[in-house]
This record gives sequence, structure tokens and C-alpha cells, in this order.
Amino acid sequence: QVQLVESGGGLVQAGDSLRLSCVGSGLTISTYGMHWFRQSPGKVREFVAGTAWTDGRTEYADSVKGRFTISRDNNKNTVYLQMNALEQEDAAVYFCAAREFGGPSSYPQSSYHYWGQGTQVTVSS
Repeated sequence: QVQLVESGGGLVQAGDSLRLSCVGSGLTISTYGMHWFRQSPGKVREFVAGTAWTDGRTEYADSVKGRFTISRDNNKNTVYLQMNALEQEDAAVYFCAAREFGGPSSYPQSSYHYWGQGTQVTVSS
């Protein structure tokens, strides 16, 4: 059974940092484009960051460029999202998603092979 399990969310103050992790089981993430999405109440789920399966290319939503960094450790079957200088607008449930042989850019959400259950990030002022 394939699973993606996110962790690392929590309650922080504006300006703080968090690092989210997404651990894969039942799949080898080295052959997957790995992406982070987020969804806040009343809003659609949106792309945050992605890393390609093969060459380390990354892409980011404009709203997080320069503050967030996506990385992967294939040996640990884990993808990370380092979030710095958090803003209240970053508060959301964060999901990781996997698309086999995917690039760093967002795809139609229905085309991802696997999704995690999400981890909540809350940012207070």
C-alpha cells in the first residue's frame, strides 16, 4: 500500500520558520516528481513548490519564492519544505503529492498518482 505521510506542521508566529516532511512508503520517490500544495478554508488547493524526479529542478509559486525551499532525500524517501519568514497568508493544510516521472511544475491535480493526508500550518500575528 502506497502512502505519503506529512509531518512538521504546527502553530507558529509570523516571521518564524517550519520544516515540513513528507515520507513515502510503498513507492520509491526517486522516480516521482514531488510537489507541495496547500489549502486554506474557503480557497482552492494551490501549488506551492515542486521538484523534478530526475535533475533537481525546482519551481515555486510566486507567493513563496525566496522564502520556501523544497528539497528531497531519496535515500530517506522523503521530501521537505523549508518555510521561512512565515506570513499569516501561509496558514493552510499542506499536502504533498507524487507524479511518476514528473517535472517541477504543477500538473492538473487529478493527474497526480498519490497524495498525502496533509499537515496543518497555523500562523499567528
